[in-house]
Amino acid sequence: MAAQKPSVPKGTRDFSPIEMVKRNFIFDTIKDVFKRYGYLPIETPSMENLSTLLGKYGEEGDKLLFKILNSGDYLEKVDKSLSNIDSNKLALQICEKGLRYDLTVPFARFVVQHLNEITFPFKRYQIQPVWRADRPQKGRYREFYQCDVDVIGSNSLLNEVELIQIMDDIFQKLNINTVIKFNNRKILAGISEIIGAPDKIIDITIAIDKLEKIGKKGVYDELIGRGVSSGSVSLLDPILELAGDNFAKLSSLKEILKNSEIGIKGITEVETVLNYFNTLTLKTELEIDLTLARGLNYYTGAIIEVKAKDVEMGSICGGGRYDDLTGVFGLKDVSGVGVSFGADRIYDVMQQLDIFPKEIVSSTKVLFVNFGEKEVRYCLPLLKVMRDNNINSEIYPDSAKMNKQMTYANNKNIPFVLLVGENEMQKGLLTVKNMVSGEQSEIKFDELLQRLNK
Repeated sequence: MAAQKPSVPKGTRDFSPIEMVKRNFIFDTIKDVFKRYGYLPIETPSMENLSTLLGKYGEEGDKLLFKILNSGDYLEKVDKSLSNIDSNKLALQICEKGLRYDLTVPFARFVVQHLNEITFPFKRYQIQPVWRADRPQKGRYREFYQCDVDVIGSNSLLNEVELIQIMDDIFQKLNINTVIKFNNRKILAGISEIIGAPDKIIDITIAIDKLEKIGKKGVYDELIGRGVSSGSVSLLDPILELAGDNFAKLSSLKEILKNSEIGIKGITEVETVLNYFNTLTLKTELEIDLTLARGLNYYTGAIIEVKAKDVEMGSICGGGRYDDLTGVFGLKDVSGVGVSFGADRIYDVMQQLDIFPKEIVSSTKVLFVNFGEKEVRYCLPLLKVMRDNNINSEIYPDSAKMNKQMTYANNKNIPFVLLVGENEMQKGLLTVKNMVSGEQSEIKFDELLQRLNK
C-alpha cells in the first residue's frame, strides 16, 4: 500500500515551536492583564448541544456550525423519507452536538447552568479555540482562538471603563499602536428612529458596519436594496459626516437626535464613559465612531472595536454590552459587557511589524556541550543548579562533533554555550561562549549564575 500523504483539514494549521512561543507570549500577556483586573478563568467543552448553539448567530451563523455525528448507529432514528431531501433536517436527526462557534453563547449557558455557584457581578476570562465551517482564505481559518473577557450581572458603566483600560494595557504591553473605537447601539437605534426607519435598525447597522469597505454610496445602495426609502437614507448624511473631537461629535449628535429618547440615552452613556477618562490617562487614542455598528444582533449598549494603526488589518479586538444574552436559557434581564481579543490577527500584526521581543524566541538560555561520559557526570549537577535557579538550560545528549553541537545551539537561538572539558574541570572554571557576539571567556560557576540571574 502506498504511503499516505500527511495533511491537516482545510482551514486548520499546525504551529511550530517558534510560532507557539510567540503565541504563548500573546496569551500570557493578555492573561496577566485579565488577572490584574480581578477576572477568573473558566473553560467550556469544545462541543455543545446543538440546541445551545442553533438560532443564536442568525441564519448565516447556523450554516457555519460544525455538526458532530451521533456515536453508534446514527441512522437508526432517521425518518427514512428525509434521507434524499433536506441535508439540514437530516443533520438535526443524526447530530445532537456541534463544535462551539464562539465563547459568548457557551458563557451564557454556563452562567445559567451554574447560577448558584457564581458570585455576581461575575468576571470571567476564557482563552480557547472556536470552529466555523467558513470558506478558508487569507486570515480566515476554520479553527482559531478567541480570548474573551466579560463581566455579567451589572449595568454599571464602570465595566465599560475597565474594559477600555484592559485594552489600553494589553496593546501597550504588546507594543501595538492602536485606536479604540467606541459607539453605542442606542445611538444607532436613535438614528434609525429619526430617519423614520426604526424597524430597520438591524439592516442599518449591518450596512453602516461596511462603510470602510464599500464607501458611503455602497452603504446607501445596500440600504435602499434592503427597503429603506431614499429619503430616509439621505437623512444619514449629517451623521456619517460628523467631525471634530469626541465631545464636538456628541454635541452635534445631541442636536440631531434631540427628539429620540433612546438616542439621547445612548449619548449620555457614551458621555459618562468619556468623562471618566478626564481623570484617567489612556495611552491609546479613544475615538467615537458612529459608523461602528458590529454586526451581532445581541448588542444593546456600548460597542467597542480596536484597530492597529500601522498595519492594514480588520479589527484585532471588539465587543460590547448585551442586556439579555442569558434570556434564551431562562435567565431574563441580566446585563453583561465583554470584549474578545483576536489572537491570530494580533499575531499577524506583530509578525508584520516585527515587534516580538527577540529573547522570547529562544526557550533555552544555556547549552552544555557534551565532551563525553566523564564531563557529563561533572556537568549534570551544575545543570540541575541552573534549572533550580529558573535558568532554562540543557545538555547535548550525545558526544557529537563540536560543529554539530554548535549548529544545534545556533538553530535554537541559544545565547550561551558552556564548554567544560578536562582543562576546565581541573581549574574549576567554565568556558562561556556568547553565541551572539562570538566572545569566549572563562568564569567561575557561581559568578556565571549571578550574571544569568540578572
